[in-house]
This record gives sequence, structure tokens and C-alpha cells, in this order.
Amino acid sequence: MHTFPRLALATATAAALTGGLLSFSAASASAADSVKVARADFNGDGIGDIATSATTAYVNGHKGAGQVVALYGSASGVTAAKRTTISQNTAGVPGTAEAGDDFGETLAYADFNADGYDDLAVGSPSEKVGTDTDGGTVTLLWGSKSGLTGKGVDIKDPSPSSHDYWGLQLAAGDFDGDGKADLAVGSSAATLWVFKGGFSGSGTPGGRYTVKPPIQPGTSSYPYGPMKLTAGDVNGDGRTDLIVDGYETKTSDHWNTNYWLPGSSTGLTATGAKALKSGIVTGVGDINGDGYGDIVSGASWDASSGGTVFPDSANGGRVAVTYGSASGPAKVTMFNQNTSNVPGTSEKGDGFGWEIDLGDVNGDGYADLAVSTPNEDIGSNSNTGQVTVLYGSKTGINLASGAQSFAQSTAGVPGDDEKNDLFGADLKLDDVTGDGKADLVVGSYENGGDGAVTYLPSNGSKITTTGSRALSASKLGVSTTGTPQLSAIFAD
Repeated sequence: MHTFPRLALATATAAALTGGLLSFSAASASAADSVKVARADFNGDGIGDIATSATTAYVNGHKGAGQVVALYGSASGVTAAKRTTISQNTAGVPGTAEAGDDFGETLAYADFNADGYDDLAVGSPSEKVGTDTDGGTVTLLWGSKSGLTGKGVDIKDPSPSSHDYWGLQLAAGDFDGDGKADLAVGSSAATLWVFKGGFSGSGTPGGRYTVKPPIQPGTSSYPYGPMKLTAGDVNGDGRTDLIVDGYETKTSDHWNTNYWLPGSSTGLTATGAKALKSGIVTGVGDINGDGYGDIVSGASWDASSGGTVFPDSANGGRVAVTYGSASGPAKVTMFNQNTSNVPGTSEKGDGFGWEIDLGDVNGDGYADLAVSTPNEDIGSNSNTGQVTVLYGSKTGINLASGAQSFAQSTAGVPGDDEKNDLFGADLKLDDVTGDGKADLVVGSYENGGDGAVTYLPSNGSKITTTGSRALSASKLGVSTTGTPQLSAIFAD
């Protein structure tokens, strides 16, 4: 399996789990503020929007300064015409675009200032702060009637001397159930900071506190901390819970270990935390319609890598669904490409489960699931990529019928299967047409690393290629110098 910078989630994770240097993954932080899967609406028009980044883009000649792109939904879906492209050189955005800032390395959305428009939290964990090379910054970009305007504020690191990579992971949700959106921020430390909702225009939160999940802390050289933060209401109590992917503290092997942290009237707590299946958690939604959020995690690495066996995985990757209940995480089902009726075949290095997202494609009240396999080989094209859509039902994920798969060789999908396209580098299932049905938006490494966004709409019952389109980096105002990797990260 070829390694791609920042996009190689499976490879970076495998290296970290065996004690290697963790390169930041292309994963984004999920934010679902209730059992119903959340969607962004930056301009308040009632239609879902998409935020993505080109975190390694050049800005005014500065390599890896990074850009963020907001794509606004419409009756015809997302287009290149209706968007905003922002960097740290955009008027109103704190800071200055500098080489290696990686603006947009992590993203999370919610209405943080309660003005009726969703805002975007943007992490730049590699940004130099003072003399701290990897101090990191977190910026809130405010939403408005015209979308993300570029106006924003920084959320300062309350403890800058105790860790690095501030903004390493982000997740948004109402953790204390007070009706206001909170923001959880990770760094190389094991301790998370939670900023309470009701942010002022200057970025002052309604309060703040810390919570410490039982994960391995890191250093500036090995920034373990949280690999991933995923928010959603698993126990159905109206408060958002948090799933933290990290590394266990019991051994020196740095196994991937995940924990569910429940929300409470006082916010997130590590009391009552429950261990989960390994994997990179990327979605929470109600798949079986029972009123509890279900946790979906992908272990995209292979069962054996470098002589080290990874628990609960399979060659080619696997997905685990942990169903929610009143007491939190409950029964677990797992599947891979060798499972009956799941498209494809499990092959070493495929990366099945690299990225995952949930949304209701057919409007039946059950969350459906999109799973990416960006390293899938098709014909003679290696690492060209594929995306699978599986549908929810009263009994959970329907593995008996209805599964769909899409590659760039699928009739009607823009583009062609090409080596190293990584179709499915990230993905979203969100309603971007306003019809109440989730559409599929797929990121890829298209054109040697420029990146592209592919839109595949729902026809009301399934994902279709009719009306599909691809949005290139250049069409979205992203510099194609170097490898900007547009769409490697979507905000959840």
C-alpha cells in the first residue's frame, strides 16, 4: 500500500500503533449533537452545507499554509459557484498564512454563538506559536446570512506549556444538555479541554473545563493524545457523548483503544467510560431507529502489519457497529468486504473503513452508512478507490440487500479510475439539496494530489449518478501548486 502524506490514515495509524511517528491523519472530527445525524448550515437557508480543507495548499507562496472551503447547498446540490474559500490571509481571520501552518487540519461545526448560523472551528495543530514550533491554534469562523464570512477569533490554549499540537482533534456537541453547542479540543496531551457554549463575538466561551480519558499522552515527537474525537448521543438522554480514539496506557505497544465518555448535566465525564472496539471512529447515528445513537468505527489497517497483529481487524479492513442503548454502548456487529452482499473482496491494503459517515439517504428514519476503501485496486489501477453505501433498518445495518458501490469507473460518476486517486479519501452523507434526503459527497486525491469533490445525489430512495458532478481544486479557488489535497478532510 502506497503511503500518501496526510491522506494515509491507515498507514499513519499502523505506524503509531507500533510505536512509530504519528503523521497527522486525514480524519476529521465528527459532530452529531443528537441521535439525529447533524448537518452544517453556515448561511441559515435550511439546506445542508459542506466544509472541507486543502490543508497543505500554498497560500501566497507559503507551502502548506492551508485553506478551507465552504460549499453551500442548493436545490441542485453543491457547485463551484456557490462557495467561500478562506485562508489565514483572508480579511478578518486571525493570524497570517505561513509555511507549514496546515490551516484546516481538523474541522468541526456547530452554532457556537447561538445566532442561528452554524460556525466552523478550524484547527491548525502544526502552527508555530511564539517559540513553540508546533504550538497549534484553533480558530472559530463565524457563519452569517452569506455563509462563512472570514470573520473569526482564536480560542487560546489555556495551558500552552503543558502540551503541543493544540487543535489536534476537535468535536462539537451539547455535552451538558443546556441547548448550547460546546467544543472539545484535543492536543498531544491526554487531557481534553471543553469550551462551553454561548461564545461571545470575541470568542469567550460560557465556561471551560477539562476531562481526562484513559488514553496515552504524547510528546512533541510522538503526539499521541486523541487520534479522533466523535460526538453523538449514544444513550438517548439528550446530552451529547464523546467517543475518544487513542492509545492504551497499559502496555508499551501503543494499541489503538477507544472509549465512550458520557455527557451529563455538568458536561463530559470520564466516570462511567466504556472501552469500545478498536478502529478510527467516524460516525454516530441511529441506524436501527430505536432512539439511541449507534457508534460506527472503521479499522482500515490490515490484521498483520510489520509482524504485529492488530486486534479485531481483518486483511483489507473492517467496520464495527456498536449499537446504543439507555446504558450506552451495547451489542456489536462487524463486517468487511468478505461479508455476504458487501461489494468487493477483502484484500490486503484495501483500507476498507478508512472513512465513514452516516445520513438518511431514503428518508425512512434509519441512518444509512457510507464506507470508503480508498486503496482499492480496480483493474490495473492501484489505490484508485471505491465507496460503499449500506442502508439502515429496524434490525440495524442491512447486509442482506440494497448495498451500493461507486468508483470513478461506475457509469455516470465523473472521472476515471486512475492510479493513486484515492476516491473516498473522505466522504459525507448530508442533505445538500434541501429535500430531506442525504446525498453523497466524496473526496479524492485526484490529479496527483490536487484533490477534488464529487457530488452524487439521492433520488429519494438511493444514491444515484444522475446529476453528479466533480469540483476541482482550481474551480474552488485552491492553488494547485504542490499537493494541496483538497477534500482529504470534511467537517463532521
